[in-house]
Amino acid sequence: MSASGFLIYGANGYTGELIARQAKLQGLQPVLAGRNRGKLEALANELGFAYRVFALETPAQIAAQLTGIETVLHCAGPFSATAAPMMAACLQAKVNYLDITGEISVFEHAQTLDAAAKQAGVVICPGVGFDVVPTDCVASALKAALPDATQLALGFDSRSSFSPGTAKTSVEGLAQGGKIREGGVIKTVPLAAKTRRIDFGNGEKLAMTIPWGDVSTAYHSTGIPNIEVYIPASPALVSKLKRLNWIRALLGLGFVQAFMKKQIEKKVRGPSESVRSQARTYVWGEARNASGASKTARIEVPNGYTLTVHAALAVVAHLEHYKGPGGAFTPSRLVDANLICRLPGAGALQLQ
Repeated sequence: MSASGFLIYGANGYTGELIARQAKLQGLQPVLAGRNRGKLEALANELGFAYRVFALETPAQIAAQLTGIETVLHCAGPFSATAAPMMAACLQAKVNYLDITGEISVFEHAQTLDAAAKQAGVVICPGVGFDVVPTDCVASALKAALPDATQLALGFDSRSSFSPGTAKTSVEGLAQGGKIREGGVIKTVPLAAKTRRIDFGNGEKLAMTIPWGDVSTAYHSTGIPNIEVYIPASPALVSKLKRLNWIRALLGLGFVQAFMKKQIEKKVRGPSESVRSQARTYVWGEARNASGASKTARIEVPNGYTLTVHAALAVVAHLEHYKGPGGAFTPSRLVDANLICRLPGAGALQLQ
């Protein structure tokens, strides 16, 4: 890939920097971009990359910075604020758009741009990291194994700590409540609305529903109309989240959000390299049809941040030789359901 082939926006952030460093190891030459000149310049000089400093203001201003770029890998969250202007700029500049979001609203917005992306001949594919590559691939594999499935449950067990950007997104999510898809429609439900016991691949555990991106993407990948996503949770955590439902409206107030995000900036740094190298993640899925038949899938993958680095660069590489149509895609539809199995450190996908 040429030096100007792709641009990493938010390269000075936690995950963006990890991706930039891995790109260097793979012999790639991305252009680094972001708002913080000092941090960006230091990283670019260290890695020997070109860089561009610009904020995400209007689409026209962003598009002017994308000259010579084929693909943007957008890594600056919270994506609820940053994705829409970058997507609009990519459409205007006729540049492919990728990001590492897990936010349902971003995935749904991307789907509304499908016709515009087809007309522009560009790919829009959010969620090319841990959110949502492994679960999206599991969803597509289950759909292939049980084509008439009407119910889909997905989930993962990861003990990794959050990066600052992910933590801020989670704070926003508290105020927005839980999310499931029912009858093809995304519905807001209470936090920890449902619980069940699940063996994600390392023993059965109590699990609760969360508003994960697959509530959007798995539907667009599979057409299955009823979707829930689960993670392990202690009884104490389930009870705490259920209590938060009573004050959820207060959590969305501007000054409350600002306070919580300020605390994150002071205290959250993201997992260290040693933690990332040791922490494994177990991904699970279950599909059921109207007659009660079911299929279950499991796969063990690396830590979410490590997986995000390799998955994002794998999709960038896929686009380098992509000759298909433009449009809005999910990762498994853009690449294939076996993408997860080809990433470094991933195990085999087991279907039962």
